[in-house]
Amino acid sequence: MLTTSSHLEGYRVTEHIDIVSAECVFGMNVFKDMFAGVRDFFGGRNKSSQNALRDARIACLDELKEEAAQMGANAVIGIDLDYSEISGGGKSMLFLVATGTAVKVSKV
Repeated sequence: MLTTSSHLEGYRVTEHIDIVSAECVFGMNVFKDMFAGVRDFFGGRNKSSQNALRDARIACLDELKEEAAQMGANAVIGIDLDYSEISGGGKSMLFLVATGTAVKVSKV
């Protein structure tokens, strides 16, 4: 179970294990970057960038779950997601870090 909250409704934290984090870096396709620039110029939503952000979030949260499970946790609370863009040399990368607290919870 994953939550940005400090608790899970209907569950009690029985053990705080440790802080967990997952870092994901995704290359943005040059064509996506080019069309994003066009979209920025004319306005509107950029579907390819939105999809890349969603895919990055899902992948990073999956890695966070895996790390927590390897520590013996059955939940991660207090999750924070931080997005950044790294660009240079004509290339653009999306950098996402997910952090949280791995815990054991039991049903109340």
